[in-house]
Amino acid sequence: MAYSEKVMDHFANPRNVGEIPDASGVGEVGNPKCGDIMRMYIKVDGDVISDVKFKTFGCGAAIATSSMATELIKGKKIEDALKLTNRAVMEALDGLPPVKVHCSVLAEQAIKAAVADYYKKKGIDPGPLVGEIPECESCACDLH
Repeated sequence: MAYSEKVMDHFANPRNVGEIPDASGVGEVGNPKCGDIMRMYIKVDGDVISDVKFKTFGCGAAIATSSMATELIKGKKIEDALKLTNRAVMEALDGLPPVKVHCSVLAEQAIKAAVADYYKKKGIDPGPLVGEIPECESCACDLH
């Protein structure tokens, strides 16, 4: 299984690792059966994600996709962060092996889950804004 230099760099030197104690939103996705669990923390000022951190339990690709996803949404408006797709994360990493595509799906879902939590804390129904966040079983974890 070949990983790109960017995947290896984000795995060996992950950006934005940690927690935000007073996070505006926290989202966790994954499944212990799958082996990849991602928790994403966002700090929102106005409508901008001013800070983002993650904690990921999983493989190197899961760590790399978490790291890249945080880089791609930091400093962005919430509406722009919600447009981030797993494909954009993969392209930013110069690709992933097919059996690791689900890691990029989890990164996209973790961001959506954190934004959904942010909206819930503000008393806003996140459903129409964030959309459905499917369970891990539907993110191709059977490819492990």
